[in-house]
Amino acid sequence: MGAYIVRRILVSIVTVFGVTVVVFLMLHLVPGDPVTVMLSEHETQADAAALRHELGLDLPLPVQYARYLGRAVQGDLGRSFRLRRPVVELMMARFPQTIKLAVMSLGLAAILGTVFGILAAVFRETVIDYATMAGALLGVSVPSFWLGLMLILLFCLQLKWFPVAGSREGIRSMILPAATLATGSLAVVTRLTRSSMLEVLNSDYVRTARAKGLSERTVMVRHALRSSIIPVITVLGLQFGFMLSGAIIVEAVFVWPGVGRLAIDAIIARDFPVVQGISLFVAVGFVMINLLVDILYTYVDPRISYD
Repeated sequence: MGAYIVRRILVSIVTVFGVTVVVFLMLHLVPGDPVTVMLSEHETQADAAALRHELGLDLPLPVQYARYLGRAVQGDLGRSFRLRRPVVELMMARFPQTIKLAVMSLGLAAILGTVFGILAAVFRETVIDYATMAGALLGVSVPSFWLGLMLILLFCLQLKWFPVAGSREGIRSMILPAATLATGSLAVVTRLTRSSMLEVLNSDYVRTARAKGLSERTVMVRHALRSSIIPVITVLGLQFGFMLSGAIIVEAVFVWPGVGRLAIDAIIARDFPVVQGISLFVAVGFVMINLLVDILYTYVDPRISYD
């Protein structure tokens, strides 16, 4: 296990490095100039040149990247062009809000997706199965921004059950954003749980357990569910990473004060350090979650070994 973790960490470092290169090049090569966005129309060319020099944007791209990477290794992600504050400080102020939203969404997707998947597998080819799979297909197909707007229209403007935007009302403010963010993952977990359960329910050891006279509940929980949960754990780990990145759209729709909202504002303002910092944060999150999921495998199923 120790050797496997070391190998994965080395691969993860290369992956994160590749992400930083791609994000840096995309930001600097697409049309647009952050200096133009920051200055008013009354500023002169000399003012623009001075600001560009102050921000280091007049240096060659390899030099800019080397300076950025050198600071990032030391935990310094630079300062925001727009807000003139350290990127780490800005992210840490918004990070708890995004994590709360992602954790609540993951909990909804995990619990409801597992329950619906089990029901669909147990009642295969019945109305429950067909309705569950139709709902899962719809959940995968509906764009999150459209779903968020429809939920706001129904539950906020028509029924007035929840606040329209922001996070001032605590858990009530989180319900609609979390539901919107969880919908796609819920559909994926439901379909995967169903397929895994159907495969396990047809296995020999499940038939043997039933032949021994074990109750259906014991067969489902201790035998079928535990064996079928491994691919679900993989998907949940990946979906949590997708939620961190997908929260950008949901936070924009619900004006949620998280990292995603900060990313939208930074992209519009061409705030390179903030966008690069958030991209690095999401990449590291993906890598760490995948590593934790692989380690968790050995505890869920002792037959799995990385020796």
